Amino acid sequence: MAEDQELVRQVLAGQTQAFEALILKYQQPLFNYLGRMVGERESALDLTQEVFLKAFAALHTYNPNYNFRTWIFRIASHLLIDQWRKKKIPQTSLEPPGDEEGASNFDPVDSRALSVTARFEMEELIRRVEKALQKIPVRLRELFLWRHVNGLSYAEIAEISGLPLGTVKNRVFQAKERIRAFLEEKP
Repeated sequence: MAEDQELVRQVLAGQTQAFEALILKYQQPLFNYLGRMVGERESALDLTQEVFLKAFAALHTYNPNYNFRTWIFRIASHLLIDQWRKKKIPQTSLEPPGDEEGASNFDPVDSRALSVTARFEMEELIRRVEKALQKIPVRLRELFLWRHVNGLSYAEIAEISGLPLGTVKNRVFQAKERIRAFLEEKP
């Protein structure tokens, strides 16, 4: 947190190259979050870039008493809401995002370290979790991703979303229960 605040201070002091360190630190977590929310790799890349453009333009409004990660995820959340209102991006996709070979772009496991059987089982589980994520309401999916993919604390999620802490905990639990129920269904 102090490192982020120092980088922001440097950028505001005219050392704009310090913003690159913030991009390098947050581009993958933001891309993962946005990708899972929109279900399209290209849209997620565009939105990630737009988040950084908005963050750079609004950096002077950042309050160093708060976590930079929370601030930038709030920008991403608001950008998604704006895009959905304008109907520029789809809200759901029944298929997990994939690259040209069909592999998931959001695979959190290093599949090279797994046996062929384990890799197949892991890929199948990832496909099923991605499908389950697409079936739950957007607001539950967003909170679940912030907590279990991006590793945000409940307090950070409450700050980003503007929801009470108890509501955040309840909705993350609801999301987990819905995902679990989908996973228990026969494939």
